[in-house]
Amino acid sequence: MTIWAGPMCSAKGLAMYRAPSRRTALDQLRQFVPRAGASYAAGRNSDPGPGKPSAVSRLSAAIRYRLVTEQDVVGEVLARHSFEAAGKFIQEVCWRTYWKGWLEQRPAVWQRFLAERGAARDAAAASADLAAAEAGRTGIDAFDFWARELVETGYLHNHARMWFASIWIFTLRLPWTLGADFFLRHLIDADPASNTLSWRWVAGLQTAGKTYLARADNIARYSEGRFSPHGLAQEAVALSEPPVGPAAMLPVLAEPDPALPSLLLLHHEDLHPESLYPADVPVRAVLAVCDPALLWGDAARRFAGEAMADAAIRAAAHCGCGSILADQLDAETVIPAAQAAGARQVLTPYAPVGPVADALAALEPALAAEGIALHRTRRRWDTGLWPHARRGFFAFDAEIKGFLRAQGML
Repeated sequence: MTIWAGPMCSAKGLAMYRAPSRRTALDQLRQFVPRAGASYAAGRNSDPGPGKPSAVSRLSAAIRYRLVTEQDVVGEVLARHSFEAAGKFIQEVCWRTYWKGWLEQRPAVWQRFLAERGAARDAAAASADLAAAEAGRTGIDAFDFWARELVETGYLHNHARMWFASIWIFTLRLPWTLGADFFLRHLIDADPASNTLSWRWVAGLQTAGKTYLARADNIARYSEGRFSPHGLAQEAVALSEPPVGPAAMLPVLAEPDPALPSLLLLHHEDLHPESLYPADVPVRAVLAVCDPALLWGDAARRFAGEAMADAAIRAAAHCGCGSILADQLDAETVIPAAQAAGARQVLTPYAPVGPVADALAALEPALAAEGIALHRTRRRWDTGLWPHARRGFFAFDAEIKGFLRAQGML
């Protein structure tokens, strides 16, 4: 079963990344596409280690910030492979869609995570075991390597993420919320839905009673014999929690007035505005905001900041206007920019549950007080697939092919 979206890259350190941009992401996608069928399916679980060739796409950071969209990725793959031949890879892309849709319909789970993380931080403030785990000093060879790899590179292979989380929870017996927080602070591709719900799945909370147990033989096999961990837990007893409650309906979004002068507000949740807004929308200016307070780690902040600069250039060219870069997503930034542009409404891509969505919710009444409407635009991909994420992934998976056919992609 796929849990976390697949890894972005295995190069050691951010200095070895190419500057993130839509062009580099598309180049990376097209280089991968020939291997998206049988080659990916056969090798996707193997983690040969940093800097080694592997079967994965290394696109998850580009997809997470939507330098390339899920539709871009699946469309390129289906132009080369049949749906059946590339099924495992398409599933991998759609796991991120599923997690976002599931959390979008149960936002209280994110708030529960934040509250439990805060309490766990207070309780473990002086924990030597927590410090050893984060520093990679537990004596478990594989786990210690992954802890250091994560901090140094902003990356872990999907399978390593599952092993790491299982060892954190069931062998080291540390709070799962602090493990999820550790990933949030270091993974470049971390987002509230994929990260939180994946940790919950390993812990036996997401699918009640179903856990994931890391085994030494499995680690040795899929890490190509690099590790021989000792002392791992022999059972994984599921954690428990109060009931989550039923899924809510997705909010209905008001349509913007196509004639009103507009400010286009970009944030790091969606960096391909050209595919959301036609070139004839009357956008007077682009305000591109990469707020470091809404991202958790330095590696993610650097990646998102460089990707935002690329998106601002593309958006301004698409709309035929100027762009402004800013680092605070608040009324003090957005209102003056809208007024200077003569905008009567602010257009922005929809932000799923998380810090950006909270910032937009706080911004909306301040804009309204100035007579400026805020309009969020949700992608057809999300509107079409998120409502199917009301139960488990396999019920969601059954809807993917029909959706792709309805979109003319099959």
